[in-house]
Amino acid sequence: MNNKQFTIITFYQFKKDFDQTQVLSEIKYFCTFNKIKGTVLIASEGINGTLAGLKKDINNIVNILKKHNFVNVNIKFSYSKFMPFQKLKVKYKKEIVTLRTKYSDPEIQTGIHISFNEWNNIINDKNTILLDVRNDFEVQIGSFKGAINPKTKNFTEFKAYVKNNLNNSKDKNIAMFCTGGIRCEKASSYLLAKGFKNVCQLEGGILKYLEKIPENKSLWNGECFVFDGRVSVKDGVKKGTYKMCHACRELLNLKETNSKRYVPGISCPKCFEKTSNEKKTRLRERNKQISIAKKRGLYSRYIKQTVADYE
Repeated sequence: MNNKQFTIITFYQFKKDFDQTQVLSEIKYFCTFNKIKGTVLIASEGINGTLAGLKKDINNIVNILKKHNFVNVNIKFSYSKFMPFQKLKVKYKKEIVTLRTKYSDPEIQTGIHISFNEWNNIINDKNTILLDVRNDFEVQIGSFKGAINPKTKNFTEFKAYVKNNLNNSKDKNIAMFCTGGIRCEKASSYLLAKGFKNVCQLEGGILKYLEKIPENKSLWNGECFVFDGRVSVKDGVKKGTYKMCHACRELLNLKETNSKRYVPGISCPKCFEKTSNEKKTRLRERNKQISIAKKRGLYSRYIKQTVADYE
């Protein structure tokens, strides 16, 4: 990391005993005043967030969390040359990660947490069921070798996957992983409540593994989707090669972005035939206005901001 990069922090903790109103108000005020962007979700079960800003300001976010007794916050750091978020959202939700079940309480019980340096040994065991609990579109661009893809469109579908596919595996060893660990907290707690005996999860998720495990020892294949402007990351949590089509929101690999049908902000090989000429015309006009704003030095949320813009 150097001083010309933004610091990105991802964090969560399942905790019921805290003043939701005070925490939301304090974080929102501090982030707004210091131009920190990203998303923080607060619910009766805890807090979940991803924020980006200058290093000193992000460190103060950690201090705010500690002040409110979030002492077991699962924190991961990464860095980006450009501001990866367009705006700030700090809001209440019913759940900090939505599963919609009474059979999951991560503050009470979760699977055994396996550190990144022990993970390879766990998943090399042929008797272990390795489960990727992310959504299908995330799994498509990268996963651990031998992992099962539940092919869910959203996390709430995980319950149906368990019912239809895992009910005869309650005595088997199950190892699960997700992007940062939070979905595993809910998923492993759910499995334990449903009678599964041997459940473990990758502590810190894929992001911590990619950060800490050298590429020559990594069992990760591909890239990892992230919910910000970087789109994907790879070994070392460095920015990946995937882009997102802003016309259809589909993920695009290098081959697809090199296609003649890929025009940034207008079309890609996946939507070129599906998008009407009228919509393409509207998108071209939007891109034209963004280009004019850039030349005039006017603000546009589509312009990439660097640390220099914050100084």
